[in-house]
Amino acid sequence: MEGLGLVVRGEAAPFSTALRSLINNPWYSDVRFVVGQERQEIFAHRCLLACRCSFFQRLLGSEPGSRVESAVVLSTVPAETFLAVLEFLYTNSVKLYRHSVLEVLTAAVEYGLEELRELCLEFVVKVLDVELVCEALQVAVTFGLGPLQECCIAFIEAHSQEALRTRGFLELSAPALLPLLRSDKLCVDEAELVRAARSWARVGAAVLERPLAEVAAPVVRELRLALLAPAELSALEEQNRREPLIPVEQIVEAWKCHALRRGDEVRGTPCRRRRGTLPREHHRFLDLPFK
Repeated sequence: MEGLGLVVRGEAAPFSTALRSLINNPWYSDVRFVVGQERQEIFAHRCLLACRCSFFQRLLGSEPGSRVESAVVLSTVPAETFLAVLEFLYTNSVKLYRHSVLEVLTAAVEYGLEELRELCLEFVVKVLDVELVCEALQVAVTFGLGPLQECCIAFIEAHSQEALRTRGFLELSAPALLPLLRSDKLCVDEAELVRAARSWARVGAAVLERPLAEVAAPVVRELRLALLAPAELSALEEQNRREPLIPVEQIVEAWKCHALRRGDEVRGTPCRRRRGTLPREHHRFLDLPFK
């Protein structure tokens, strides 16, 4: 009586090497992509893409045996990123680089490649540094990647001053900046945080061609002005007259906190100290110290 069949496997490496040789190879290719702003031509194989990724299955059609005659234009994805996606689809492995991993992660999310997404997330966490963290936070917020967002915020909390000086910080969206400004654990003084928020708003105002106060409106309420000393608050008020950033009523609330010398008596005024808040004489009157 014939027994049950047994699955036997050959070496995986030669198989992977053979498939890797087909990446961007015109031999037997039946689909061409024109990718990125450089409009680089990249060759691929329709059956492989379709069976590995539902995005490409929908994009390339379901008619068996047909050839995609015209090039498929993907202008928003860089060629290097698209080739990394193909490498993963062909070989189930990919070589990632710090300078491009966030673009590969973005493509993985948009193409529904969950395994590639997880590989990218693991890599990002390993290589996270001051220059990369704000860009990674923006990607995390944009695509709802909660664990990555938490990791980025924790990193920025520990390296606040350095992170606030990066280009990535200045390019954050308001939804990405909000959780930072709400954090008690930022290792930065409030005066420096106000300056960073002003620099951020200036960049946004220039890019969006909108008034500074309008750009800052979604986030500026999270600044804890009552933590500033009276002289600092006066200087901020004067600067705010020249370059409106903060609503006048928010500054008035901070002055009320000073006048009453009790943080809990002024409803809506954030008085809780952050981890990096420098001590000031009036802080002994605040009822919500950093914990």
